[in-house]
Amino acid sequence: MGKVSIGLYGWRFDESELFDEDDDWRSLDAMTPDTRKRLLRLQTVIGKPCDACYLIHGETNKEACNAAEVVYGEPMEEVVLCTDHETDFLFWFRERGGESIAGEETFRDAFHEWFDDGGRAPDGYEGIEHVAEAPGALPEPPEPEEVYEREEELLSDIRPEFEGDGVRKVGTRTDEDDGDGEPGDEQSGETDDELSTDDLDLEREYPGP
Repeated sequence: MGKVSIGLYGWRFDESELFDEDDDWRSLDAMTPDTRKRLLRLQTVIGKPCDACYLIHGETNKEACNAAEVVYGEPMEEVVLCTDHETDFLFWFRERGGESIAGEETFRDAFHEWFDDGGRAPDGYEGIEHVAEAPGALPEPPEPEEVYEREEELLSDIRPEFEGDGVRKVGTRTDEDDGDGEPGDEQSGETDDELSTDDLDLEREYPGP
């Protein structure tokens, strides 16, 4: 099996961790702790406003924010971004010290402080080109009630609620991913109303150089 993204670009999952031989969801308890943690966390951050947009517009004008389309970092310290601001994050990560604090609790706050202080990628800075492919529909997700009780922290978030147009769903499973977790290797899906999938890896997800 290949790698898949669910709901947002950025985090990648091993398909065999999510689905059984009949292409149905495994139960959440049957998944590894890291897979379960990321999958639950995605249910909280999908549909949230882009962190960078929110720093610009604030609570009083949050409807001007774009919905997040990509996630980087560790669960609970993740950065969620629209495609307009993904390049700013990549520049910060590659060129302004973000990589040196990957995995630390200060990761998200450090990016926020840099961006809020006027940090931006220079014009023409190379980001990531997401290659659109036909999205693939997923079966119904596993029943999570008993896991929610144990993982309540993952389902709460300091980010504001967002009445936007929703987030792009990511599609297409592929066996061609090399699994190294580099955002530049991701395959992306077209917008779709159903939860669909694309490339991602279960190790820490940060941009490559």
